[in-house]
This record gives sequence, structure tokens and C-alpha cells, in this order.
Amino acid sequence: MLVAVNILGVIVYLAIAFLFSKNKKKINWKSTAIVLVLNLVLAWFFTSFSIGQDIVKGAADGFNWLVQVAYQGIVFALPNWVTPQFGGTAKSMNFITSSLLPILLVVPMFDILTYIGVLPWIIKWVGRGLSFITGQPKFESFFSVEMMFLGNTEALAVSQLQLKSMRKERNLTLAMMSMSCITASILGAYTQMVPGQFVLTAVPINILNAIIVTNMLNPVEVAPEEDTIAKIGGSGSGAEAEAVEDNGKKEPFFSFLGDSILGAGRLILIIAANVIAFVALAALIDRILELFNPWLSLEHILGIIMFPFAWLMGLNVHDAFGFAQYMGTKLVTNEFVVMGKIASTINTNAFSDHYRAILTVFLTSFANFSTTGMIIGCFKGIVDRENNELISKNVGYMLLSGILVSLLSAGIVGLFVW
Repeated sequence: MLVAVNILGVIVYLAIAFLFSKNKKKINWKSTAIVLVLNLVLAWFFTSFSIGQDIVKGAADGFNWLVQVAYQGIVFALPNWVTPQFGGTAKSMNFITSSLLPILLVVPMFDILTYIGVLPWIIKWVGRGLSFITGQPKFESFFSVEMMFLGNTEALAVSQLQLKSMRKERNLTLAMMSMSCITASILGAYTQMVPGQFVLTAVPINILNAIIVTNMLNPVEVAPEEDTIAKIGGSGSGAEAEAVEDNGKKEPFFSFLGDSILGAGRLILIIAANVIAFVALAALIDRILELFNPWLSLEHILGIIMFPFAWLMGLNVHDAFGFAQYMGTKLVTNEFVVMGKIASTINTNAFSDHYRAILTVFLTSFANFSTTGMIIGCFKGIVDRENNELISKNVGYMLLSGILVSLLSAGIVGLFVW
């Protein structure tokens, strides 16, 4: 019965995308079907076959290993912040130490891969392969892979030459896709709080679902002459290809590395500030609501609103209400707030395998209200006023795209985990 509800949920999420489509007649149904089948096959492979499970587990273990290596640098500077297991003296590690400070290693590592040309090469060829298989425009496919490694604002920054040359309707598609990405540099932080195998499973699933949802919500026909790809640069600097300076020479490695480390530090401060502020604001709203009724809270209200979508994941009524609260909290605040709440219990018997899988996948994206502001701000610094106005007028579509991708990804993975 619950499996049937889960299947119905996937159909409903797709139907909502069709219902709100800007031009139903232009939807590329062949491409949408291909991507959907590819998504189902990948979810099945990563969750139901030992080799697929070993691949995502190995990737998750790799990020956990990187985090443990990062602890060595933290121990040197702040030994009382790290537990004896990793050479420190702390009784326990807080959110900053366990999840955020390792970003100081992971971000520079990915930027080094960009500097030497490895990461741009991977992005280019995986993007081209995805375009060939799915029939989607080259740059949209390329961008979906690009943002998987670099994140939304970083991917937009290094693709600014392309954004400036594209029609505003295609830029709107990229803005909508940007709601559903993550960045590889913080995967290590995620895997410290929620099951790493489902985090890594969610990454490619989100990419494909972003293509499906944006193709349905904002279908755009791309002529062969405009189906091209421009060069990209480093994720930390936002420069053109391979960290090239204004004089045409490649930036010195240690200058590039220094900028990358500073960028990682800013990222940690941004995440920490957002988490502290959003948790505090949510607590303030709860205190105000309590003045009217002790039962009223932000989580309860959001749980009621999101309950139908949570139930369609294949959950019983009690679990669906709790899941809906997590969904609403994530959309209003961010994924780190919810991950911090469930980190100590998600790997216990308090969560079934199905619940654990769909919750982790749903959380693994940047889809929330604050992300819309980041994306609009990034576009304002790159494209002209006409493009900006179209994107700003479609904030609702950006949010809808991010929510539908998260729902669809969780629903598809949930089909194979019980």
C-alpha cells in the first residue's frame, strides 16, 4: 500500500510541474521521459545493487576520510575543539568543528583540481555526455553538472560569459536549476550529520530532476546555432578558464590557493551566520505564536502545510507529519538547521530505512527561501536589466522548481528503499 502511495507521489509531483508549465505545448516529452528513466535506473542501481551501494559508500567514506584529515589542521590550531579520537582534548565536537571547519581543506582541494584543469575537463565531458543522452541543450546539461561540483552562485560566476550571451528565457531556466544544487565542497559536512550513502545518491538524482522540472516548468527551444558552451574558471575566484589573470597569464599557484582558502573561510562564516540567525528567528516566531496558543509553533504550521506532500512519500500519517515539519523547516531556514536536529538520531531505530533515505535526499539541496536572494543577487552582477527583471518576477517559479526537485528526488529514491 505504501509503495503504491509513493508511486502516486512521484506522479503527482510531475503533474504539478506540468500544471504550472509556462508553455505546455513546448515541453520536450521525449527528453523528459529519457531523463526520468535514467533517474529511476540510477536510483535503483545505487540503492538495490551491491556494486552501486559500494560506489556511493566508497564516495561517502572518501569524504569522511577528507574530514578526518582536516581535523589534523584543526587540532594544530584548536586542540580543545577536537575529541581525543582525532588527537584533541575536547569531550565532544560542536557543529562548527565537526561540519564546517573541514571545509577549509575541501574547498581548496576542489579549486586545485580546477587550477590544474581536471575538474573543468570532467564537467565538460560529463555535461556533453548528458546532453547527448537526454537531448537537452548542451549548456543546460553542462551547467547541471557544473553546479554539482561548484554550487549555484559559483557555477553562475564562472559561466558569466555564457549567461551574458543567452536569451533571458534560458537564463531563467538556469536560475530555476540553481535552486536544486549543492556544492561538492560541503558534502563532507553533510556526511558528518546524515547517512553519507544517501547524500551521494541524491547528488546525481537532483541533477537529473532539475533538468526534468525546469524542462516542464519553463520549456525553451534552443536553435542549433545558439547551442554552444563557453569556457569556465575556478570555483573560488570566479575568473575565466584556469585562473587566468587580466594580462592573459595564469595566476601564480600560491596566490590562487590563498584566495581559495580565504573563500572557504568566508563560506564557513556565511553558513554559521545563517544557521545561528535562522534558528534564532524560528525560536522568536515560536515564542510569539505561543502567546496566542501553546500548541502553535512554526514546525506545526509548516507540518500541516507540507503534510500532503510528505504523505505521498509513502509514509504513515504519524511519520508523514513529522517529515512534513522537517520539510517546512528546511525550506524556511536551510538544510543545516534540520540536519543538526536529526544528526544524533537519524542512524538509530527511531527512523526506518525508507524514512532515513527520503529525508536525507530531500535535505540534500540548497532549495530554500534564502537561496532565491543569493541567485538573484548573482545574476544582477552578471546580466543586463531585462534578464534580471524576468528572473526577479519569477521567484515563485524558482521556489516551486527547488521544492519539486527535492520532492521528486526523495520520492524516486524512496521507491527502492524500504
